[in-house]
Amino acid sequence: MAPGTALVPQLIDRCPGSDTRRYVFELPARTDSVARARRLTRNRLACWDFSEDTSDTALLIISELVTNAVVHTAGDHVACELRASGGQLRIAIQDQGHTSGGPQLCLAPEGEHGRGLLLVDAVSSAWGVREALHGPGRLVWAELAQDTGRPC
Repeated sequence: MAPGTALVPQLIDRCPGSDTRRYVFELPARTDSVARARRLTRNRLACWDFSEDTSDTALLIISELVTNAVVHTAGDHVACELRASGGQLRIAIQDQGHTSGGPQLCLAPEGEHGRGLLLVDAVSSAWGVREALHGPGRLVWAELAQDTGRPC
């Protein structure tokens, strides 16, 4: 991932001069990284004093988006960003490469696959996809209402 992307620098807790809290991490593009992404997200949201309900929803979203990035793209790592600001929690996942067409809702999923973005759509207040600002890849993001207490 090129320096200067939306997901760099890593591990920033509070953006200077604002109440925005930001946490960024990078993981190998392997299926075992999904569990690690959940652990890192759970720990950070607990530090930020998010409610259990909001944390559970965020964990579902991070699981689905990281899984999609690992399974459906060609790259050796994915970057993840959590950003809490203005009553919203934004979760963004950037991969290194993608197939044509990009992620889409599958309205009639078959078998065990195709339900991930339907879940993300159902539990988030908004979600979307855009091309990475620098280099190949996509950024897939989702937002949900923030339910926090004190900052860590």
